[in-house]
Amino acid sequence: MEGAMTVTVLRPGETALSAWRAIYRGGAAALDPASRAPILAGAEAVRRILAKGQPIYGINTGFGKLASVRIDAADLETLQRNIVVSHAAGVGDPSPEPVVRLMMALKLASLAQGASGVRLETTAMLEAMLTRGLTPVVPSQGSVGASGDLAPLSHMAATMIGVGDIRLEGVRMPAAEALSAAGLAPLTLGPKEGLALLNGTQFSTANALAALFETETLFQTALVTGALSMEAAKGSDTPFDPRIHALRRHAGQIETAEALRRLMAGSAIRASHLVDDERVQDPYCLRCQPQVMGAVLDLLRQAAATLATEANGVTDNPLIFAEGDEALSGGNFHAEPVAFAADMIALAICEIGSLAERRVAMLVDPALSGLPAFLTPKPGLNSGFMIPQVTAAALVSENKQRAYPASVDSIPTSANQEDHVSMAAHGARRLLEMARNAGAVLGIELLAATQGCDFHAPLESSAPLEAVRRLLRSRIPHLDDDRHFHPDMEASNTLVMSGEVVRAAGAVALPGVA
Repeated sequence: MEGAMTVTVLRPGETALSAWRAIYRGGAAALDPASRAPILAGAEAVRRILAKGQPIYGINTGFGKLASVRIDAADLETLQRNIVVSHAAGVGDPSPEPVVRLMMALKLASLAQGASGVRLETTAMLEAMLTRGLTPVVPSQGSVGASGDLAPLSHMAATMIGVGDIRLEGVRMPAAEALSAAGLAPLTLGPKEGLALLNGTQFSTANALAALFETETLFQTALVTGALSMEAAKGSDTPFDPRIHALRRHAGQIETAEALRRLMAGSAIRASHLVDDERVQDPYCLRCQPQVMGAVLDLLRQAAATLATEANGVTDNPLIFAEGDEALSGGNFHAEPVAFAADMIALAICEIGSLAERRVAMLVDPALSGLPAFLTPKPGLNSGFMIPQVTAAALVSENKQRAYPASVDSIPTSANQEDHVSMAAHGARRLLEMARNAGAVLGIELLAATQGCDFHAPLESSAPLEAVRRLLRSRIPHLDDDRHFHPDMEASNTLVMSGEVVRAAGAVALPGVA
């Protein structure tokens, strides 16, 4: 398994979004050897701080509301084990394995900056689990996004000490058994290490990053399907004229318009109605694509900037500053930046799906598209694309309901000691399902737009769009008479979510997010 993986070298504090994407897509992660020095310095500082005999939160005291309880030196290892097993209190379905691996890599890069006070043995264990394909089973629910993602990260930490379950080569087994099979022994946690592992925003951040990467694919795919819908409806590319967008000055809008122009360049379908077209203006779902999708692009880039910063930060508490042997208590575990970023991604996903659904609705309506009703040669006898459009509408409305901002909510925890929380975890966790919904809408649009273009034969669209049509038709034939629609939709959805649609249109460079 190791040999098949691309290994991404983590440079703590300086890791690019492209590296996190590679890990999420299945790559392994290894620490930059330069991390060894700060890790050693942080662990040694913890030893010296303890020798002073002063109470230091989470090192020789209880946690949360129990911070005033002093712990004897003989019980410090037990204290760290206890916090891990007691806080491993999540519920719900297991988190997706790619998200868990990304969370582990984020935690590794955070610990490796030396401000968490963990030992080399601890970072080495996390690194070994990543490189040997051991993925903790982490329940997806139970974090309020402050004080860090305690429950999910505790489930991760528990497997490092041989408690809980791990997936190894797709098989779920007890953690101790999986560690043994990989040639690893359970870890004994030192002072502060349990707290360092389970405190932080890595669960929320991993979910938000995963959604960002999936949404980037959706955004680019939506430009392709939107251009195809424009061709199916014989829409005008005049609204994509660069002079229009230069006057408004939004970068995303300008780039989106340029991509749409390039996607349609050289189209015989467009040339066929360039002159003497009775229609003056197209519906907003066609004409305003640069304005809507450009705003989506700008929003996603803002979320990406926030998450890139968060991914390179240290977010546990207290933090160790080895230069002065200080342990400073703060609030870096509060995931408010991630909550805001997740809410922005949710809005973007909603709009990608919403605009695409309106294009599908336009295509099935002969009064708007000029195409046969419901894109079938024999409407009435056949229903054609009638119900796929209904499905798209259902998915769009479901996403709207899920997009209510998580960041505006809070509920006190830990006997009111932790009295304001971010709700970043479920704000980020909902996003992958929202992305799947939007992807299904785009899959329906891909089918509908390709079907619409079929009616213009022998006229063809541009080279990039024809490449996309050939891709789809290599899997799914033209719809003449009604047939079982679900397999067609599943196949189209796979093309969307896998990024194959974007790759097929690869002659045109589409704007990226991260």
